[in-house]
Amino acid sequence: MARKRTYPLIEGLRITTLAAEGKALGKHNDMVVFVPLTVPGDVVDVQIRNKRRRYMEGYVVNFVERSQLRTEPFCEHFGVCGGCKWQNLPYEEQLKFKQEQVRDQLQRIGKLNLPEIAPTLPSAKTTFYRNKLEFTFADRRWMTQEEIAEGNELKDPEALGFHIPSMFDKVLDIRKCWLQPEPSNRIRLAVKAFCMEHGYGFYNARSHEGLMRNIIIRTSSTGEIMVIVVFARPEQEKISALLDHLAGEFPEITSLMYVVNEKMNDSIGDQEVVPYHGRDHIFEEMEGLRFKIGGKSFYQTNSEQAYNLYKVARDMADLKPDDIVYDLYTGTGTIANFVARKCAKVVGIEYVPEAIEDAKNNSHLNGIDNTLFFAGDMKDVLTDDFFAQHGRPDVIILDPPRAGIHEDVAQTILRAAPERIVYVSCNPASQARDLAIFSENYTVDAVQPVDMFPHTHHVENVVRLTRK
Repeated sequence: MARKRTYPLIEGLRITTLAAEGKALGKHNDMVVFVPLTVPGDVVDVQIRNKRRRYMEGYVVNFVERSQLRTEPFCEHFGVCGGCKWQNLPYEEQLKFKQEQVRDQLQRIGKLNLPEIAPTLPSAKTTFYRNKLEFTFADRRWMTQEEIAEGNELKDPEALGFHIPSMFDKVLDIRKCWLQPEPSNRIRLAVKAFCMEHGYGFYNARSHEGLMRNIIIRTSSTGEIMVIVVFARPEQEKISALLDHLAGEFPEITSLMYVVNEKMNDSIGDQEVVPYHGRDHIFEEMEGLRFKIGGKSFYQTNSEQAYNLYKVARDMADLKPDDIVYDLYTGTGTIANFVARKCAKVVGIEYVPEAIEDAKNNSHLNGIDNTLFFAGDMKDVLTDDFFAQHGRPDVIILDPPRAGIHEDVAQTILRAAPERIVYVSCNPASQARDLAIFSENYTVDAVQPVDMFPHTHHVENVVRLTRK
C-alpha cells in the first residue's frame, strides 16, 4: 500500500500580492505559496495540501495577523460557493489589482511597449449587477466543513444552487445570492419549495435520476424577466403544475419557458426551448436601441457596465461617416448595431448561426440598414476574398472568446491593414499573445480595463492599435 504523503505546516506566512485566477500568494524559502481567501498583508499559518517543483498550495489554519486591507464579506456563502472571491477586499483595491493584472500580462506575455494604462473603469453596481444566473438541482447538497464537524444527520438534503468549483456533481444550496436583483432569489426559493412539497425528484448527476435539472433566470434593464426551467423527462403533468404555480405566484414574469433535457450533460444549446406563458423573449435597451433576448441568446451579463464597455470601444474606434467597420466575433450583433450609426457599413461575423439570426433581427428591430452579418468559423470566413467582396476595413473591432484569435485570423487582419483595431478581451493573457502578433505593424496607444464582474478576479480589457 502506498504511503500517504504528508505536507508541512508553514507558520507566519505573509501574503504579499494577488495572482492569477483570484489567488493570493506569499513566499516561503523562495518558493511561491498560493493561499485562497487571503489578501495582501495577512499573516497566516498555512497547511500545505499540494506541492510542486516551483510552488505549493495550502489553506489557512490560523490568522496570525489580519491585513488592514481586509474587509468583511457580505455573503453567507463566501468561501464555499467559489464565486465572488474578492469580497474580503475593498472594491477600490480590487480595481487597482485588476489594472496591475492587465499591465503584468500585456508586458510579460506580449512584451509590448505600452502607453499609460487607464485606471480600471468601475462598475456602478457591485452587487445585484448580473442579468442572468443558472442554478442547478441536486438530490444531495454539499455540506460545509462546519456541518461535517458537527456530525449531525443531514436534514433537507436537496439543493438548488451553484456547482462547487471543479465538481460537476456537487451543488451548494444557496439561500441568498447577491449577484442578481429580485425577484431572482424569490423565484428560486419558490421553485425549490414547490418541488419539495410535491415530491419532485432533484437530479443526480451520476445516476441521472430525478426530474428537476436546472433553472435559468434572466432580468433585464427594462424590468422584464425570463425564467427557463429544465426538466430531465417529459412528465407534462408535473411540468405544467410547476409552471402554472410560477405564473400565478410571479405575474411579473415576462417569459416563462421550459426545456426537456434527457442528455447526460446540462447544456441546452441543442435543445428546444418551449414557450409556456408570455413571450418567448425579453428586451434589453441601450442608448435608445432595443435588443431582443431569446432563451439561448448571448448578452453581456452586466447590462449597465456593458453599455460603458461598448462606449469605450466606440470611442477608441474613432469612427468617421465613411468608415467600413468589421465586427469580428459579433455574437448577437450588439457592438455592430451600437456603432452602426457612426459609420458607413458594419460587417459582423460569428460562429453561431442562431446568434447571427439574432443580430439580423436586432438590426431590423432598430431600423438599422447598414449592417451585414455572416455565420461561420472566423478563419474560414475572414479571407482576402471576403475583404475584396465586402470592402477593406477602416476599423476592425474584435471581441473573441477567452482563447483569443487563431493566428490565421491575425495574419488576414494584418494583410487587410485597417487604420485602427479595437481589441476587446475577457482574458488579457490571450489578448497579450495576439497583440504581440500585431505589434510589428501596429502601435498600442490606448489601454482601458473595465470591471464587468465586481468581487471577482475577472477583468475586461479594451486596447486600441493604430497602424504605424
